[in-house]
Amino acid sequence: MSLPLLEAPRQRTWDELSEAARGCTACAELAETRTQVVPGEAPPGAELLLVGEAPGAQEDESGRPFVGKAGQLLTALLGEAGIARESVAVANVLKCRPPKNRKPRRAEVGNCRPWLARQIELVDPLLVVTLGGTAAEWVVGPGARIASLRQADVEYAGRRVLCTYHPSAAVRFGPAGEPMAALRADLARAAACLDELRRPA
Repeated sequence: MSLPLLEAPRQRTWDELSEAARGCTACAELAETRTQVVPGEAPPGAELLLVGEAPGAQEDESGRPFVGKAGQLLTALLGEAGIARESVAVANVLKCRPPKNRKPRRAEVGNCRPWLARQIELVDPLLVVTLGGTAAEWVVGPGARIASLRQADVEYAGRRVLCTYHPSAAVRFGPAGEPMAALRADLARAAACLDELRRPA
């Protein structure tokens, strides 16, 4: 299951694309209330791209993705799975923080869609992992349910996609909650999937 790839910006590098995104004013409310655009991060040669929902307060302040409590948990769980955070590309469906961390509106997701589509093209990862419902819906369409998508065969533009919970859900429900166990297991599965995808056909 997958939505079609829409026409995206044509910048040739991640840095060029990020610079262009920083000037975006397509969503008037977000452009007015944000501190700055948070395009994401992509080390050269990244094989894994993580996609979240939107920047939070700390990300809006720092300009970097996943630096708050949820991001710290994500970094720790990646490490448990044998994946170094600094080797992973990270982006969000929205590049601007919604006021009071409200859920992104459909029009905002649509406005921002070409930026993420082009980021995926530029990174060209072996594997994409979506974190949370908004990111899963970006790939498969409205009504995405993480519980059912976790074991589903999902693709986007010919790339394998794993869908799991957002680390903020793991923080919210605590160490004994289902999102924590699922996120830990799914990141371990992502590491195994990367090993599999690296093998010659």
